[in-house]
Amino acid sequence: MSQDQKTAYSPDELKEFEEIILQKLGVAKSELNSLKETLSKKNDSGTDFTASTSKLLEDGADTLERENMSQLAARQQKFIINLENALVRIKNGTYGVCVDTGKLIAKDRLKAVPHTMHSIEAKLAKK
Repeated sequence: MSQDQKTAYSPDELKEFEEIILQKLGVAKSELNSLKETLSKKNDSGTDFTASTSKLLEDGADTLERENMSQLAARQQKFIINLENALVRIKNGTYGVCVDTGKLIAKDRLKAVPHTMHSIEAKLAKK
């Protein structure tokens, strides 16, 4: 049976995807915790208020870095939610099916982007 004719992945294939997702989830949660720790340390620093030009520049750079780290943390949080949602789709039997076309998403695409809900055709059609 070809990929085009299949309507769902086998339990063994789903188990393989689940393992990939769980591994990525572990890494993502670890990275998010690191970002949160770094952010909380940056928020604790800066208790001395010396009014010098270099201090102002440093504060500006710190603020920019903190904003960038906050954005990274938010992106990481969204990635974690998407991975967790993919696990739910595995459990309810809808994993790997494109929400736009109803066709099975290519296995290679799911291995690269295991939280995707769109086939490459659907993704390209949206551009």
